[in-house]
Amino acid sequence: MDDILIRQDADAIATLTLNRPAALNALSGEMLTALQGQLDALASDPSIRVIVLKGAGKVFCAGHDLKQMTAARQAEDGGKAYFNALFAQCGRLMTTLTKQPQPVIAQVHGIATAAGCQLVASCDLAVAADGTRFGVNGINIGLFCSTPMVALTRNIPRKQAFEMLTTGDFIEADRAAGLGLINRAVPPEALEAETTALAQKLASKLGVAVRIGKESFYAQLEMELEEAYAYTGANMAENMMFRDTEKGVAAFLDKRKPEWQQ
Repeated sequence: MDDILIRQDADAIATLTLNRPAALNALSGEMLTALQGQLDALASDPSIRVIVLKGAGKVFCAGHDLKQMTAARQAEDGGKAYFNALFAQCGRLMTTLTKQPQPVIAQVHGIATAAGCQLVASCDLAVAADGTRFGVNGINIGLFCSTPMVALTRNIPRKQAFEMLTTGDFIEADRAAGLGLINRAVPPEALEAETTALAQKLASKLGVAVRIGKESFYAQLEMELEEAYAYTGANMAENMMFRDTEKGVAAFLDKRKPEWQQ
């Protein structure tokens, strides 16, 4: 349990646990590297169909490691090279979550602040415990959360995002669900069970169909309407060629449960 990131696999679901509870699971350079390494490895693992991301201890993630960032200021350049590298590394990780072949579910409790909130927003789905607080609070210490803003503004309405970014105020889980930052808020004692049930439901679907669907989902969002229909139409035609899709259609017509091979 000394590892800063713990991976556990069960029933085609990989659970990654941020394991720096004493530091509120802050995203140190080492944590970002560990997460990137596991996601890269999972991307080529066909046995894993869903990834769950959660935090050990009292909170999900309090954002970047401010102690590490403060120490970097002692460099000759005031830490500028370090900060450029850190935020580039963080941006790559958040982009990886979106491009990851498997759906990624954030299981959130306690707080998710700054880059921790960015982490939630970058996951495909999120389930949070009632009372969990979300914020992009950098403005409170004189640092505008510009990189967390990228994911946040792709999840919630513009004016609500701007208010969070400029006031540094928290929102709670029920508000986060209403805005679309998370899928649902559940009682704390039900958090793990609800997240697992969602992960199992996704894992029960045809894996190759989910993978092509996730890729299509994010790609078409950036396209003009006609281009999006042309792109997704071609993807559906490809999907229809899958042997397991043929079996799925036949099973539906026969009113029986499909048995996937992939």
